[in-house]
Amino acid sequence: MKQEADWQGAITRAQACAPYLSGLLEREADVAALLAEGRGEEAMALARSYGDDLGDVAAKLRREKRALALALAIGDLAGAFNLTRVVTELSDFADRAMDAAIADAITARVPDAEPAGMIALALGKHGAQELNYSSDIDPILLYDPETLPRRERDEPGEAAQRVAQGMVRTMSHIDAGGYVFRVDLRLRPASEVSPLAIPVDAALSHYESSALAWERAAFIRARACAGDIEAGQQFLAAIRPFVWRKSLDFGAIAEIGRLTGRIRASHKGAGSVGPGFDLKKGRGGIREIEFYAQTHQLIHGGRNPALRLRGTRASLDALAEAGIIAGEDARMLGESYDRLRTLEHRLQMVLDQQTHSLPTDPAALDRVAQLEGLASGSALVDEVAAITDMVGKRYDMLILAHAGVPGHEGHRAPAVPALGGERLAAELDGLGFEDADDLAARVEAWRSGKVRALRSEAARAAFDAIQPALLTALAQSPDPRRAFLRWEELLTRLPSAINLFHLLEARPALLELLAKVLGLAPPLAEALALRADLLDPLIDATAFALPGEVGAIAAEMAEGEADDDYERLLGRVRRKVGEKRFALGVQLVDAMTDPVAVAQAYARVAEAALAVLASATLAEFEKVHGRIAGCDLVILGLGRLGGGALTHASDLDLVYCFTGDTGGESGGDRPLGATMYFNRLAQRVGAAMSVPTAEGALYEVDTRLRPSGAQGPLAVSLDSFARYQKESAWTWEHMALTRARTIFGPAKARAALSAIVSDVLAAPRDAAKLRTDVLAMRAEMARHKPAKGPLDAKLARGGLVDVEFLVHFLQLRDHVGLTPSLPDAIDALAAKGLVPVELRAAHDAMTRLLVAARLLAPDSQVPPPGPRAALASACHCGDWQCVIDDFAQARGVVAQAWADTFGEQLELDTL
Repeated sequence: MKQEADWQGAITRAQACAPYLSGLLEREADVAALLAEGRGEEAMALARSYGDDLGDVAAKLRREKRALALALAIGDLAGAFNLTRVVTELSDFADRAMDAAIADAITARVPDAEPAGMIALALGKHGAQELNYSSDIDPILLYDPETLPRRERDEPGEAAQRVAQGMVRTMSHIDAGGYVFRVDLRLRPASEVSPLAIPVDAALSHYESSALAWERAAFIRARACAGDIEAGQQFLAAIRPFVWRKSLDFGAIAEIGRLTGRIRASHKGAGSVGPGFDLKKGRGGIREIEFYAQTHQLIHGGRNPALRLRGTRASLDALAEAGIIAGEDARMLGESYDRLRTLEHRLQMVLDQQTHSLPTDPAALDRVAQLEGLASGSALVDEVAAITDMVGKRYDMLILAHAGVPGHEGHRAPAVPALGGERLAAELDGLGFEDADDLAARVEAWRSGKVRALRSEAARAAFDAIQPALLTALAQSPDPRRAFLRWEELLTRLPSAINLFHLLEARPALLELLAKVLGLAPPLAEALALRADLLDPLIDATAFALPGEVGAIAAEMAEGEADDDYERLLGRVRRKVGEKRFALGVQLVDAMTDPVAVAQAYARVAEAALAVLASATLAEFEKVHGRIAGCDLVILGLGRLGGGALTHASDLDLVYCFTGDTGGESGGDRPLGATMYFNRLAQRVGAAMSVPTAEGALYEVDTRLRPSGAQGPLAVSLDSFARYQKESAWTWEHMALTRARTIFGPAKARAALSAIVSDVLAAPRDAAKLRTDVLAMRAEMARHKPAKGPLDAKLARGGLVDVEFLVHFLQLRDHVGLTPSLPDAIDALAAKGLVPVELRAAHDAMTRLLVAARLLAPDSQVPPPGPRAALASACHCGDWQCVIDDFAQARGVVAQAWADTFGEQLELDTL
């Protein structure tokens, strides 16, 4: 239960312990009288209106500041105003004051002008709306040379400096009425040489090209607070990629760790709590809690917009919600932050000084404690010591920890020294590499300037930090030379690798995983060579869990910034899909997850991507062409997508249909008839799914299963689709429909298309003709598309294609198991005695081989020993002979089922 506010007790403590507040109580008698009567909100309203009758802006602001400082302090001490209320009110006043000061400075030089063209960005606690009771403000001032009012003879730069000087003078000047805020402009770019206000374009250039890590951290809490707010927001949106990088930047940990070390080293008493201890800069103090949140935000915020918050407590809560930090840590740090901030305010209320240190004088320390309602200074010190000890230990863990990849924390190989020349060759030989002299020469060549990613001194230093552990990890991979050469390919193709080096240094277990991927899985190695940031998600334990349902995946892909456009969405979906497919591939390589489950997850990711991109493409299309009343796009997935089980390399088989009357016309600025409308829309959706962007490619889309194949229109009406399937379709087209599933469109449209498919599949068949057609098609396919190698579980006779032909024949003949899921169909057919129950196990065994081999043996040939062992593990086999035996046994089951069904023997060639 909330304790009742003690207004009189607060006033008494303020008079006894805080000379600044005592003076305000006497000076601002009207406000003090309201406070004494417990009328806190009325006192606040009066304070905000103080000085309205004064003509001078600076005098008005100083008077409002005094009244507001009094009302907030007494309300705070009384327990009526919590910390959030206090810091928000102070921050809002700072915004109002700066806005008024900028306008006054502009009109002082150009009296008839509308204030424009000057932007104030709030940083630090002001940006977070967490200002101290007696805080400085640290704005950055920008200006637009085109819109800033100026005298005819003024250059834009000169006019901007005059306005900046006028604003600072209004805010910082001290007279008998006090001051408004101390203003510190040293956070602006190149503050030692730059003017007080900087052109917007120059600032953009700085942050895009030469800004430092601490400037990124500063902009986490940046906010357009005064002047031209809209222009300020546009500027912050423009530099968002600088602050929130898509790739993880573990250099942020090192940079903030170094900054913390310098602060601790330069601050006397930082290691022990007592008189003189700095609540802000001391070990376990306010700044370390802020850095703790900001470090995690810098690392993860580029990938998770939900973390891009300015407030410290809100950021901690969001990090916990995202599973990045423990909920208990968020609670402890958040409560500690609030308590230290409250005590910091007590220090500042005494004399209105921007201080953070406990008094060294015992009597003064006692007064601060008593102002807070504590018994003595020693009680205050004890409380601070307990809080900062907890915070300091947790912060130390952030800086010092080098946690491994979740689920891979086991053995970490001992590092070898970073050597070169003959010593490096000897070390490589000792690690077990063949051709150590050749590999040592290659390492030396990396540093010679030939590799772009290692040309800078910073990049070479970052690489030096990981080289010993990297070479050890590569040596211990299942195929060391293969892994080494693929690492070299990755390194030579990257324009920059410093973030990758920092990531591998911060997460050593990723080195082992990287070496395994490079040595085992050519498609994943190729993907990494194009996008090294695919490793980023693997620092999170959730990367090794299967993706959830389609709706949840789609919501994650769609989540972005409020001002994101269509192109950004395309890039984001490609990035998310790439990350998820890569993580699923790693699960296959590491035999963490059954390949059958991975195949289903691949399909859910693809379906989610289609849902997001088709919806966005439709919205973009409607902006130009409008809608057609009563008509909707609906998309049918066939093949492996329809069946809900893809491989890493699968195409997407799609058929586009639309509901409604073909005679309709859209109502937009550029109207189209229905057939043209939906064909163009289908082209756009296909392009959204398949055209590469800067973030890479997505999927190959195959539309040849549509009515009339490649000769037919891309999108057809439901009526046309139904008529074609019932009157003109070939047997193979009806076989394809057995795996058809509606995957996009309004529920009513999807149901209508599904009903058409069901009707077609349920139609009576001539069993003899169906058998003849199926056998002829399979024989033709075997002639033109034979198995690619001994591990081709798809095309080999007795393989998965034969399973599909067998199942589809029985589905169409007997109308049993009419579901797009092949394993579910097999189960239904087995329950009716139409196929042996062993066929399901054979299907699953060959699916595991197919899905895993797409990464570990993409050419379907028997791979080297390392990938061979990994493939055996993925197939639930103890050794390679087990893989061969299980494949042969599965093909035998299929051959027998084929013979039982068709009366025809399959020739199972030795592969």
